[in-house]
Amino acid sequence: MASLASPSVEGLRRAIAGGVVGFFNDAANGQQPIQPSDDALCPPGGVAWKVHADLAGMMVGGVAALLWQMLHPKALAGVWDHSDFRRNMHGRLRNTARFIAVTTYGAREDAEAAIARVRRIHDHVNGTLPDGTPYDANDPRLLAFVHLAGSAMFLAGYRRFANPAMPPAERDAYWGEVAIIAEKLGADPVPRTEAEAEALARDFLPELRPDERSAAVRDIILNAPPDRLRLFPVQRLLMRSATDLLPREVRRLHGLRSSGLATPAVGAATFSLASTLRWALASREKRA
Repeated sequence: MASLASPSVEGLRRAIAGGVVGFFNDAANGQQPIQPSDDALCPPGGVAWKVHADLAGMMVGGVAALLWQMLHPKALAGVWDHSDFRRNMHGRLRNTARFIAVTTYGAREDAEAAIARVRRIHDHVNGTLPDGTPYDANDPRLLAFVHLAGSAMFLAGYRRFANPAMPPAERDAYWGEVAIIAEKLGADPVPRTEAEAEALARDFLPELRPDERSAAVRDIILNAPPDRLRLFPVQRLLMRSATDLLPREVRRLHGLRSSGLATPAVGAATFSLASTLRWALASREKRA
């Protein structure tokens, strides 16, 4: 059936969807969107598929997750000593997004190959903290923390910007579905329910320590210029929403403040953006 949308509206949809696909897929290196598979690690059509498909929630949640992760001295050291994150934030975010996509939706063979690549990279990510404490990216507990912060913020982003009424059973199901990815990466312990995740977050809290390096990475994350100048207002909105999404103690450790009285307005604006992205991408999926 032919689209009933006006040419100008359809053009807007195509522009938004194309921009999103272009950001998350490096066409210069032959990257294409990950195709869903019936043989995926996460159950096809399950809760993880819904959560990870919500672009605004994943973008805001991804930024919040990075801010949280960078408060752990060992996670921070791995990024500080062994990556080009400070010079290429968007590239790192793109790589992380593709890893999540392939391990959520891709064929099991492709997902396991991606996990194996990450584990090989981790083999070389080790060293010592400024105080002499050794760190290793393959440390099961460190991997558990990275998984916890990422999954918690993705789920929080989905709940805030897509499904505020998400029932507890679905939240538990999410943790159970993504556990396989963490386990294959070597994480331990791996939470399988929301209660287990909340308990583990409390357990990790004493290990989080802000310092000059975490402050530098925080500022890079929150103040990095967008790829295109016209996207600056959108990026500022997403960064503000990510700060608001953080757990209160994590935000306090970073020396950040919530939007205060403006929090509902910031949330509403991001919710509206999320709806626009879903509208545009749904149109693209129908054309495919």
